[in-house]
Amino acid sequence: MNKHLTELIKRRAGELGFDKVGVARAAPLREEADLLDQWLSRGYHGTMKWMAKEPGRRADPARVLPGAASVIMVAMNYYVDLPHEDGPGKGKISRYAWGSDYHEIMLIPLERLLESIVAAEPGARGKVYVDTGPVMEKAWAARAGIGWLGKHTNVITQELGSWVFLGEIILSLDLVPDAPAVDRCGSCSLCIEACPTDAIVAPYVLDATRCISYLTIEHRGEIARELAGKFEGWIYGCDICQDVCPWNEKFSTPTHVPGFGPRDENRSPELGTIARMSPAEFSARYRKSPVKRTRHRGLVRNAEIVLANQRRSQTEQTAS
Repeated sequence: MNKHLTELIKRRAGELGFDKVGVARAAPLREEADLLDQWLSRGYHGTMKWMAKEPGRRADPARVLPGAASVIMVAMNYYVDLPHEDGPGKGKISRYAWGSDYHEIMLIPLERLLESIVAAEPGARGKVYVDTGPVMEKAWAARAGIGWLGKHTNVITQELGSWVFLGEIILSLDLVPDAPAVDRCGSCSLCIEACPTDAIVAPYVLDATRCISYLTIEHRGEIARELAGKFEGWIYGCDICQDVCPWNEKFSTPTHVPGFGPRDENRSPELGTIARMSPAEFSARYRKSPVKRTRHRGLVRNAEIVLANQRRSQTEQTAS
């Protein structure tokens, strides 16, 4: 194992703006693969068909990069110390999507990190991913000591809470691995209790088909009234389970990355404006934004749902 190179990589990762970096051996994720198979067999992935495609490949880095020896995991803090603003005619967007697309922000420094590794070890081979490849990022983050998988299924770090993006380099070099993260959720179940749609069906198990984030971002078409009526103002994503997490309440720290700062139209968007938005306006407004993931039709649908919920609530309050 190359201790000097491992230290160089960690130092360089910090220089490039990553808040945490850890290393894991690139051994197959057998236990995690079994859990993924169970999750898929229950249909908890909904319409995200790509998650069921070659699940074995996701658990074995050597099937992504032949000769893989190490997985370098990095985390970047995206927290902005501002509350969500909602009210009549307003919607809410998940904090991770307030600013510019995190894929683009993280990919450049991660590629530079790989360049630095190759410069130090010319024979090195690596593959870089930011939430885009056949990689079980959360599992590797736990293996590399970045943080543990919380009961809400987000990775929680001791230093920053769960407001972090993950990225990785699968590498052909044998580096010094870090100790895996220790689960520190304890007996806390606040995230489970706070979910309005009961999407966290058991500790560490998320039924995506009930999750507001999945429904507002990944799901296409109609949404069951039972679930749509519980959106609580969210039109893109949902932060409820993270907002109630004690680790976030104690350790959230404002990001140092300007690109994650909120665009004015993303903190408390006008629902009527979105509901009337044309495809061209959607493309212009959400250029280089994570919000484009839901597509024009999806965001309009979400805005209409929340508007209908607000009108229904107002009618009920008036009647009472």
